[in-house]
Amino acid sequence: MTKRERRTFTPEFKKQMVQLYQNGKTKRAIIDEYDLTPSSLDRWINQDETSGSFKEKDNRSPEQQELLELRKELKQLRMENDM
Repeated sequence: MTKRERRTFTPEFKKQMVQLYQNGKTKRAIIDEYDLTPSSLDRWINQDETSGSFKEKDNRSPEQQELLELRKELKQLRMENDM
């Protein structure tokens, strides 16, 4: 099995894929036609429905955001202790 090269997609492309799905095209047809992974399309649909944004930071739960902030604070405190 060969590993797929990681691709990046513009927010406009993601929105177009979501609109195709919302207009009645099946997920399977979109995935096959545009060579997407099912998880990518599902994530884009979910992001569009929940926040309307495809940026990861806009789609974090409050718990995920708090964890990131705590990790940043811990890193800062460790650096201060090492001085």
